[in-house]
Amino acid sequence: MATTTEKLKNFFAESRRVLLVTKKPGMKEFKLAVKITGTGMILIGSVGLVIRMIGYLISGQ
Repeated sequence: MATTTEKLKNFFAESRRVLLVTKKPGMKEFKLAVKITGTGMILIGSVGLVIRMIGYLISGQ
């Protein structure tokens, strides 16, 4: 069974490895991520609005 210090050392080693592999996204990738995120927010908000309006119409308040 691994000790806490061994687990911490392993975690930091894995974290360092991941950070060395990652790279900063280019402008094209960044714009795509913004578009996808914005579209998702609009869709989720629209679904919430529709559900709220249906609830309002059913309850009559």
